[in-house]
Amino acid sequence: MNKTSKFAVLCASAVFFGQGLQIAAAADEHGRPEPARAEPGRPEGRGPAAGRPGFDARGQVLDERHNHGRYYPPVGTVRAGLPEGYRPYYRGRDRFYFSGGIWYAPRGPGFVVVRPPSGLVISVLPPFYSTVWFGGVPYYYADNVYYSWQPDQNGYAVVDPPDNADNADSPSAPPDNPQQDLIIYPKNGQSKDQQAADQYECHTWAKGQTGFDPTQPGGGQAGGSAMSRSNYDRAMSACLQARGYQVN
Repeated sequence: MNKTSKFAVLCASAVFFGQGLQIAAAADEHGRPEPARAEPGRPEGRGPAAGRPGFDARGQVLDERHNHGRYYPPVGTVRAGLPEGYRPYYRGRDRFYFSGGIWYAPRGPGFVVVRPPSGLVISVLPPFYSTVWFGGVPYYYADNVYYSWQPDQNGYAVVDPPDNADNADSPSAPPDNPQQDLIIYPKNGQSKDQQAADQYECHTWAKGQTGFDPTQPGGGQAGGSAMSRSNYDRAMSACLQARGYQVN
């Protein structure tokens, strides 16, 4: 091969090799994930306003209303079976199932997450709920559902959202019953579900011992005695400490 032919082959090889590098670079750029963009009005690298991600590892949505701060599966989520410990409820011919603050209804061979109709009455509030007050009336909130105590039915009814429920400034302070939440630390590695169950059982016991119920206006007593509240807190603390919790 003469010098002219060799030079032509080398030039062609260089052109081909350069095109190959360009193609490889383009392919690498196409396969590289796009940098995350901050939502309008939210700092980069942050989740919702409280700094927590809007979804957990299981795709559940963070409920931040009234500072609730719990994750729940979105409405419409379908699962093959019901979780353990569910409770059945009926509204006419319609069936509903309740577990951990989440409502299900049958759909085909499985069950779908739904919003319950107003009027359904439950005997026990969800393990995690937030108490909010509107117009001097307490409501119990979890997963975009409001509950209200119904003395005549001895339970908590699903109710329509109170007026101005979406207004963060609307909830008012409880009358004559300032909230004095206990700070509870599990000392024996108890799970959140176990802690919620223990808190509810201790609440039931402390309420029975003292006659004071902090979830009711005035503690369910005429005048809402501060001494009754103090007795309730002591009973609640003693019960939780006996179950392996530190209470402050």
